[in-house]
Amino acid sequence: MAKTAKPVSPLAPKGGFPALPVIKGASFAAVQAGVRYANRRDVMLVSLAPGTTVAGAFTRSTTRAGCIRDCQAKLGLPVPKGTGAAIIVNSGNSNAFTGKVGDKAVAAVTGSVAKALGLPVSRVFSSSTGVIGEPLPHDRITAKVPDLVAALAEESIAWAAEAIMTTDTFPKGASAIVKGDGGVIHIAGIAKGSGMIAPDMATMLVYIFTDAKIPASTLQRMLERNVGDTFNAITVDSDTSTSDALLLCATGQSAAAPVKGAVAKAFEAALRGIMMSLAHQVVRDGEGATKFVEVRVTGAQTPDDAHRVAMSIANSPLVKTAVAGQDPNWGRIVAAIGKSGAVADRDRLTIRFGDIVVARNGWRAPAYREDDGAAYMKQDELVIAVDLGLGRAKRTVWTCDLTARYIEINADYRS
Repeated sequence: MAKTAKPVSPLAPKGGFPALPVIKGASFAAVQAGVRYANRRDVMLVSLAPGTTVAGAFTRSTTRAGCIRDCQAKLGLPVPKGTGAAIIVNSGNSNAFTGKVGDKAVAAVTGSVAKALGLPVSRVFSSSTGVIGEPLPHDRITAKVPDLVAALAEESIAWAAEAIMTTDTFPKGASAIVKGDGGVIHIAGIAKGSGMIAPDMATMLVYIFTDAKIPASTLQRMLERNVGDTFNAITVDSDTSTSDALLLCATGQSAAAPVKGAVAKAFEAALRGIMMSLAHQVVRDGEGATKFVEVRVTGAQTPDDAHRVAMSIANSPLVKTAVAGQDPNWGRIVAAIGKSGAVADRDRLTIRFGDIVVARNGWRAPAYREDDGAAYMKQDELVIAVDLGLGRAKRTVWTCDLTARYIEINADYRS
């Protein structure tokens, strides 16, 4: 009997995977290697032109995978002038918590790509995503490197987006075009992520490519300035992965002049937009998600307090299950605020569902009606707003509901 197709999240962007622009100097390929999955692409390769600059952000998990440590080490090395770069990614096995065996697997995979593309091994970056604690069958990947190299094409980014998926129900992509001095600049990004989402300096797996002429140091600063309010402002289940990685690569192949001045500001704004779009797509594909929830916190004494309250609400199983059940149980929000560790005053709090004032001044708002709250909770996209009434600090984060489907997916993940 044919296997039933995985249902696509009801929150997925309409129209499917977007048409992404070609990034000159970046070629993609994807193949079936059978790392864990049968009859689907599960390894992808990106080849990047000589002169490409690379920036990155990664999980700060103390049990991070060997490929993460390898990428971090390589980004700190001097770059031979005029060299290209490559990224190879497998799904189905995270190669995390696999000790020296895992390190040898990383070396074997990156070494194979380096040899095939004529690159220093220091310029080959790898990522792995999937089950933790199982040795990576790296020979299945290295055996496919010749096929990957032969299939490289600038138009194949959509295949790469599919190959990195695990429990995702749809591939994720976003793009932008920036008017540069003397030409246009293209940016395109792909991501995977659905569960184990509570990033710490990066998220899931994200790869963003541009043909801009821009130094690695500038790319790194832009990435660090924008990761906090995008990828570090989402949560599906409060669990930070061992394998979160974000690589941002600039091939320098655009006809436009090097990025600076007003163009740099426009470029960074476009980059931020792509990062935000990809981050939101990850939440929309949260395992079993049926609701996309924005949590807005204002009036905190400090930014740290605002963040604590926002994430306490967004990560609360009681809040998330109430949202799943379309229950306007605002008492659970009160409890989440109280447990956050942030400074709060009961008599200054205001809680809203969208524009509906639910509670203020230490009590339920006189005009609030439960029927209004229940009607609001039926929407697919919700805003939970809290004003602490103590200061000017604020924070917005995004999450999804917690449904029975999440439990089903994770109870059977290795089955």
